Amino acid sequence: MVLALDGLDPEIVALLISEGDLPHFARLAREGASGRLKSREPLLSPVIWTTVATGRTADVHGIGDFIAVNPRTGENVPATSRMRRVQALWNIFSDARRSVEVIGWWATWPAEKVHGQLVSDHLCYHFMFQKGLEGDSESLALTWPPELAEKLAPLVRRPGDISPTVAARFIDVPAANFQRAFSYDDDLSHFRWVLATAATYSEMGLELWRQEHPDLAMVYIEGVDSTSHLFGHLFRAENLAGDLAEQQKRYGRAVEEMYRYADEILGRYMEAMDADTTLVVLSDHGFQLGTLPVDPSQMQDMRRVRANQHRLYGYIGLLGRGVRPGTKISGASIMDMAPTILALAGLPAARNMQGSVLVDALDLPVPPRIDSYEEEDENASEDSVAGDPAVDQEILERLRSLGYLDTIAPRSDKILAGVMFDEGRLDEALVAYGKLLEKNPVDGALQASIGAVLGRLGRYDEAEEHLARAIEITPLNASAHHNLGVILEKRGDRDSAVAAYRTALRYRPEFKPSQEALIRLVGTAALPVPADPAVQRADELANRAATLARRGDYDAANEILNQAEALAPEYALLYQYRSNIAYLRGDLEGALTALRRGIQLDPDNALLRENLRNLEAEPGS
Repeated sequence: MVLALDGLDPEIVALLISEGDLPHFARLAREGASGRLKSREPLLSPVIWTTVATGRTADVHGIGDFIAVNPRTGENVPATSRMRRVQALWNIFSDARRSVEVIGWWATWPAEKVHGQLVSDHLCYHFMFQKGLEGDSESLALTWPPELAEKLAPLVRRPGDISPTVAARFIDVPAANFQRAFSYDDDLSHFRWVLATAATYSEMGLELWRQEHPDLAMVYIEGVDSTSHLFGHLFRAENLAGDLAEQQKRYGRAVEEMYRYADEILGRYMEAMDADTTLVVLSDHGFQLGTLPVDPSQMQDMRRVRANQHRLYGYIGLLGRGVRPGTKISGASIMDMAPTILALAGLPAARNMQGSVLVDALDLPVPPRIDSYEEEDENASEDSVAGDPAVDQEILERLRSLGYLDTIAPRSDKILAGVMFDEGRLDEALVAYGKLLEKNPVDGALQASIGAVLGRLGRYDEAEEHLARAIEITPLNASAHHNLGVILEKRGDRDSAVAAYRTALRYRPEFKPSQEALIRLVGTAALPVPADPAVQRADELANRAATLARRGDYDAANEILNQAEALAPEYALLYQYRSNIAYLRGDLEGALTALRRGIQLDPDNALLRENLRNLEAEPGS
């Protein structure tokens, strides 16, 4: 029994347990085995959950992003099961005549034929429409067998089913707000969808388990992750003001309460176990909660948390048959999950699965490996990315609202090339990036990526050329500046390397690789303090103002910036901060005025120029 809880952070679980909360997670730690589960970049749900289900990396299994491009229409479509190039656990079990139950797993539409039941990840999007299903069950391919969709229809919850009474456990929103039209950009609407979907999939999983008692159940629940994206910045955050304080009054409890809801779901699945059951609980990554970015305007919609708040380590817990009680799991990876789940069923892992069985946590024999579960890994055909027009736009809109989608083209091919790079397959990565660059030579990210590969290969002159081009195209690309610093450092030009690392931090203050490089080279990641005492004091005040702005106290931040401007009216950084505050308050004209003043003082400041370009492109500018 596999319970997949997206975005569940092991540190938050441990914190709440230490406070006497989450009794079922606490029981799992006492009576089973638990610990951290190392994920893999990119920390994107369809990529990671497909790796969990296949034991293969993204460049092999073929799911590289949330979306792909339909080659016949050129339209963006969500990732589908047809894009997967290798066998998933439900295929392997089915071929061994072991029964399966799969609920809501990423990239499972259209539903594949299995030995059991499969509810695809599109089911809850179809049922969002009040008129219900359009077309017959078989043509929609929502489930296997097709008639399962109608059978399970009474268990489906729509956003409109989440009443003020039901929602009151999680949020404090006036009942009148529940009459608003549905929109993913509306916090309340989006949260009602999250809660409805979590209730739907958890109930379906339990119902099919009780009815069919399959050999393998895999149930995916997204609630913690989406709630963390919507409201994670509010988690136990102190001294918020303005709009953020108002948002915290309404939604500040939501993340913590969603963890308790996940604990209750876990308890119900524990109750459904018998002596022959092993429960596997896992998450795909963790989540940094209760923090705001250095530049608050970087937040999605000025309030939602982007994917860069994901943490590398998720949660892993095992309970029941074959589990060594009280075991602390260490060193586990998402690559280990498919081999371990197969071993629990007495089935062999394949040699082309990179991971290992978590033998330290288990007391059972491990079957010898076989060569492969695929005759060959074939590339997906053009038909493999055909979409489901009835719901594609709904899915894409939700992903956009959470900050997952680029505004131009899908990133799948870039991501798969990045996996090759991370795997150390540099020659393959160079070829993959080269092909992409031929199609789009003015893509700054691609220029930076190929520069990084060439640098790792020791081809420094070529690497510098690509990195310089990347910086020319996208001056704020912190990775390009950092990679240039790496090459300069390898060449012995320490001072220039330090300057490149500092430039990376100027444009992305939280960029850890450059922070670590500067600490190693000069002992601190802090940027140099201005020499003029008046500017030094203005800089201190500007940092205080930035802290206040992160908390939403824009009035106090502006008062302190007034003091700073009186001391150093020619200090361009002050106008960057003024622009951020004006933008967050909805004062687009004020933001533009501040940026233009900053550029007059510092014409070469790429951050100011890029921000001005972006704001001038906004409607109403």
